Amino acid sequence: MWNERYSAPGYLFGTEPALFLREQRARLAGGGAVLAVADGEGRNSVFLAEQGLTVTAMDASDVAVEKARRLAAERGVADRITHHVADTTAWDWAPDRFDLVVAIFIQFASPAERAPLFEGMKRTLKPGGTLLLHGYRPKQIEYGTGGPPHAENMYDEALLQAHFGELEILRLESYDRDIQEGAGHSGLSALIDLVARK
Repeated sequence: MWNERYSAPGYLFGTEPALFLREQRARLAGGGAVLAVADGEGRNSVFLAEQGLTVTAMDASDVAVEKARRLAAERGVADRITHHVADTTAWDWAPDRFDLVVAIFIQFASPAERAPLFEGMKRTLKPGGTLLLHGYRPKQIEYGTGGPPHAENMYDEALLQAHFGELEILRLESYDRDIQEGAGHSGLSALIDLVARK
């Protein structure tokens, strides 16, 4: 399904990073190793590499990963990104490996898939490392401006508090905002952000 979606001309979610990630730029200073979870066509991993980070980017779609490699080359950061074609359910969440884990709009994961995914993301963070998670709230179904048509895949503050409460939560906020991130995310959106430190 994702290969089919990513096979269309151009970039489904554009080539600029998510606005949330741009707003977190101050947290990206100082270098380090970052994992971009389900990175798609590379808009976020390229931005992370442009901030001086060493990026591991993974996505289940080989079509998306090929586009991500092209984008990284075009932007001059191919040497800072290692790309992997890999599904989150089969990824090696090696412990204490990354200074930063970035997971933006990963709401393809059903509730059953979500728990081990979240556990893996926490495990692979180094002590002192930061998690940046950005996604949709269930209200997004009403807006219909992006994301899957499955409210159960989306987040609210109680759900994220339950999964990540043992981390130091630096920001947990729900809000509505107009976003323009390619054809895939376009219009008023019901968003939620989590920034947490291990």
